[in-house]
Amino acid sequence: MAKLNIVSVIGARPQFVKAAIVSKALREAGMHEIVVHSGQHYDHAMSGQFLEDLGIEIDANLEVGSGSHAVQTAQVMTKFEAYLEGLETPADAVIVYGDTNSTIATALVAAKVHIPIVHVEAGLRSYNKAMPEEVNRVVTDHLSQILFCSSQEGRANLAKEGVTEGVFVTGDVMLDAFQHFSGRIQYGAIAERVLGAPRTGFILMTLHRPSNTDDPRVLPRLKMFLERVDHPVIWPVHPRFRKAVDAAGLPEHVHLIDPVGYFQMLDLLNGCDHVITDSGGLQKEAYWARRSCITLREETEWVETLQGNWNVLANLDDDVPGLLERTPSTNWIPLYGHGTACATITKLLLENVKSRA
Repeated sequence: MAKLNIVSVIGARPQFVKAAIVSKALREAGMHEIVVHSGQHYDHAMSGQFLEDLGIEIDANLEVGSGSHAVQTAQVMTKFEAYLEGLETPADAVIVYGDTNSTIATALVAAKVHIPIVHVEAGLRSYNKAMPEEVNRVVTDHLSQILFCSSQEGRANLAKEGVTEGVFVTGDVMLDAFQHFSGRIQYGAIAERVLGAPRTGFILMTLHRPSNTDDPRVLPRLKMFLERVDHPVIWPVHPRFRKAVDAAGLPEHVHLIDPVGYFQMLDLLNGCDHVITDSGGLQKEAYWARRSCITLREETEWVETLQGNWNVLANLDDDVPGLLERTPSTNWIPLYGHGTACATITKLLLENVKSRA
């Protein structure tokens, strides 16, 4: 049997985490994998540190950089098409992750040159078409031949849209990564440096979605929100938001730091009492770490985390002390599998992808 030739595409930090753990499983199973970095996250803080931490070796970097959604998507498409055409051995499948511009761009290219598309984290829906990510994930799902869902909710969402072939519930590969890497962390270093003494009990906050970072009317409300928080806050700030945040004059208990790598984020998550975020990945990781989470959005794709009050949706006008003082109303139960998603995905790829060699 010929060895499968798989092209995996990554472009943003959450995708690096997912690819690191999936790539390990693919290569251990004897597949030949080529990892292509679109360059969507391109500076050291947003890209290089994560890649180094996770031990990901990039075979090609398209170096698309930043730009509007149209510009970035178009550049990925143009460069990825040329890259596929230049391969000595044709790709048997293209693996894409999540819902970024890199995801939809490479899926469109693969579809037009008739290479099967494998979508990891398929079936997520916020049902908010104003989110660019929602458009990306819907289109990618409808282009894909193999769709790996993190939960039964994803399968049900796809079925509502008539997508039933090639759909598999595998669990979440980020849980595999969380379990695999958590034992390698030396905990407490960042909080001690930032807060001046060995500390736990702080709030970890991250924000990156345009709805929270790109509208200048939001920052004054965010400042008032943070003034009502009675815990120290450690906030790794997204680079595109840092200048405005620095100028806002936030309360002294809010500690701004540069973006951190994956291992450093696990360190902070372990030491905190609460999480405030708009990140999908951190909502899940907070749950797996058994930390309460406040999600500053009107909806979430990860609806299972809302069960039992472990995660709550909120806006900047809500009662922050009340949200922080709440306790989960149900016992913690496993969500999104048991850490075996990569093994399941590898087995299904071997069963469902044919070599073109």
